[in-house]
Amino acid sequence: MFRFKAFAVRQDRCPMKVGTDGVLLGAWARVEPQDERILDIGTGTGLIALMLAQRSAARITAVEIDPGSASQARENADASPWGERIEVVCSSVQAFDPGRRFGLIVSNPPFYVDSLTCPDRGRSRARHAETLPFAELRDAVLRLLAPDGRFCLILPPQEAARFIGVAAGRLFVSRCTEVCPTPARGVRRCLLELTPRPCEAPEKGSLTIASGDGAMDYTPEYRRLTRDFYLKF
Repeated sequence: MFRFKAFAVRQDRCPMKVGTDGVLLGAWARVEPQDERILDIGTGTGLIALMLAQRSAARITAVEIDPGSASQARENADASPWGERIEVVCSSVQAFDPGRRFGLIVSNPPFYVDSLTCPDRGRSRARHAETLPFAELRDAVLRLLAPDGRFCLILPPQEAARFIGVAAGRLFVSRCTEVCPTPARGVRRCLLELTPRPCEAPEKGSLTIASGDGAMDYTPEYRRLTRDFYLKF
């Protein structure tokens, strides 16, 4: 279980367990006071949606294609202090049509393309881009994002570059943080914020999660970013 200070996130029926990627994105995504509605694409257990609900007064819509995961996300939302502001929709984002746009969209998307798929269909769907190719994710974001909105996602470096290429001329990087697990291991993830408007000077940064290989060797910068979401940290 991932333990917020207020409650624990259950994940026993989700094909993909709570991981550092979701924690990073939920803590890093910039939430503005004017963000009245936020969309989480591929919510899984609802972790990122819950983190954004904790950080804002916005209404959160969490879209999840896997029925078991969507049910788990609903249970987690109902067990939280913010359940009344979180709507869980069991649907592909391609078919999702809420009739409105969102000031902030976030996604921890599936990204494996060339690797072998897992025999577990639910786990494969959560990990592989076969059900949400980057071009279709781009199109969904363009359809659902407000003209002055922001889209935040997390990807490995190679996939981040590929998504930026797919989005070229339609979504523009405004902020990027490269994430290293430890100083010796190099960049393993990129946190990206994109907007429909070109940005002349994107904000660039870096983050190292741990100073060494010990389980609790978290850096001060990682602790500052995520401390509001851990029961003991």
